[in-house]
Amino acid sequence: MNNTTFNFDIAVIGAGHAGCEAALASARLGMKTVIITINLDSIANMPCNPSIGGTAKGHLVREIDALGGEMGKVADKTKLQTRMLNLRKGPAVHSLRAQADRRAYQIEMKKRLEKQENLYIRQAEVKEIEKDGENFVLTIHTGTKFYAKSVILSTGTYMEGKIIIGECSYSGGPDGLFPSIGLSASLQKLGVEMMRFKTGTPARVHRRSIDFSRLEKQEGDEEIVPFSFETEGEEENKVCCHLTYTNPKTHDIIRENLHRSPLFNGLIDGVGPRYCPSIEDKVVRFADRERHQIFIEPMGLDTEEMYLQGLSSSLPEDVQLSLMRSMEGLENVEVMRSAYAIEYDCCNPLGLRPSLEMRDIEGLYGAGQFNGTSGYEEAAAQGLIAGINAARKLKGLPPVVFDRSEAYIGVLIDDLVTKGTNEPYRMLTSRAEYRLLLRQDNADLRLTPTGYEIGLISEERYQKFLEKKANIEREIERINSVNITPSKEINEYLEENGSQTLSTGIKLSELIRRPELSYESLAPFDKERPELPKTHWQQAEIAVKYEGYIKRQFEQVEKFAKNEKKLIPEDIDYSKVYGLRTEARQKLSKMRPENIGRASRISGVSPADIGVLLIYLAQTQNS
Repeated sequence: MNNTTFNFDIAVIGAGHAGCEAALASARLGMKTVIITINLDSIANMPCNPSIGGTAKGHLVREIDALGGEMGKVADKTKLQTRMLNLRKGPAVHSLRAQADRRAYQIEMKKRLEKQENLYIRQAEVKEIEKDGENFVLTIHTGTKFYAKSVILSTGTYMEGKIIIGECSYSGGPDGLFPSIGLSASLQKLGVEMMRFKTGTPARVHRRSIDFSRLEKQEGDEEIVPFSFETEGEEENKVCCHLTYTNPKTHDIIRENLHRSPLFNGLIDGVGPRYCPSIEDKVVRFADRERHQIFIEPMGLDTEEMYLQGLSSSLPEDVQLSLMRSMEGLENVEVMRSAYAIEYDCCNPLGLRPSLEMRDIEGLYGAGQFNGTSGYEEAAAQGLIAGINAARKLKGLPPVVFDRSEAYIGVLIDDLVTKGTNEPYRMLTSRAEYRLLLRQDNADLRLTPTGYEIGLISEERYQKFLEKKANIEREIERINSVNITPSKEINEYLEENGSQTLSTGIKLSELIRRPELSYESLAPFDKERPELPKTHWQQAEIAVKYEGYIKRQFEQVEKFAKNEKKLIPEDIDYSKVYGLRTEARQKLSKMRPENIGRASRISGVSPADIGVLLIYLAQTQNS
């Protein structure tokens, strides 16, 4: 290999979901990029459940796709079953989830990396990172050095990884892979503040040992909705998932063995995710609950391994087996891989800029679980943004930063860099103040123009997007202008659906706004309705049906935007801002927020502190 091969614009460390998106984005934006991973067979691995999407996470996948990322396309190609969650609620919280074929997903993503121009793939363990002038020097386990102008850290749960099963613990990465040893200490030397987190994964069991006749079926949706706005064609679900429950006997087994649980006997130091607790944690925290759901889902079409979602644990293996066999349908279950907890090192995200570049180390970026998050989708979203911004910085362009009113990605990153996290951060719809505007169905309308401007959306895709946008706007205008006149047929229909009958003409839009009616159900009475793809008229219907709520949220966004536009000088000396409390002065000096909005969301900065800061900024500008 020629020595010039070891000189790169951007080096990505780790090839999980964050690393894959980061590397693809930077390479597609013209940067010579290398992605380095401990094992090539672990590219895009799903060490926990092989599923993509879910509540709020489906929003992130749609936004990744709208910006030109890859996760949604690969998930569509390798899905086994899809379900749209929360359909009984409003469109703001509808979230797509797909059970994926784990190996097929990995193979497909690896293939896309291999075929990407400007992208080089290398199996190696990075042991040390040093800064040499404007460049970074990466030393791998063999002593070979790689040189890069920028580095993106997407190390997942590998750094100083420690596997814990009951009383047994050992150094290891997820799924029996090697951990990364030494890199964490090297980053601390560079000045990166590190934290210790923990996550866990359930056991995998053999299909033949499950009595499916005693389980509840979880069928997929009849209508398959894809993640990617580019995916076309009708498809069918390939598998059925199943559901069982824990019971009082299961809970008794867990309680009797809590003294052997690393979570409760002090063997685990890392902080675990509150929103994805282990089964022993659930039993303790929700002592009044008589049962918990356990979803039984396939790992793929070419394997007999089944995944027990909801049964994450670090209990000893004998206890794991006993509690599983206490549940209906699992009385004779055979374990193929035991559940385990994994501790790992990650950075304190308060040390990051909104661009995901380290505040104090120019050219060094973080993404994914390295930044203190959990979840494949959160990781991929950060990877995409880190890859985009590392490339843009080398081109002398400003970073792409989304605010909280523009994207779930904006909420995710803003939460991390202004509030930090003391546990693995998980995206939730409740974290988004403007979730009616940030629906998964309109992610392309919100973000595809930005993806096109960045250079990750093709001209062909953009022209199709513009056509869709025009169709939606025309249909909204038509719905608001069409009159429906009273007739025997429509009044009979309205009466059957519990809706007020008509005595005079009414706008179609007014009928659509009635909760019991819909655009589709009114089609027989809408003689001028054009032939449009479902995704087009659905957007028009939502815009009309929720017009009042959407208008109200836009008004809230305008108020929010005022503070986001009030910039704070980068060189401000907070020690001269008299009236600031000591804690606020320390936090603002350390984090150096770019605007008043971000400053107001920093923990420890009160509304009174913001008032003092606004007065100071006004005085300095006037002077």
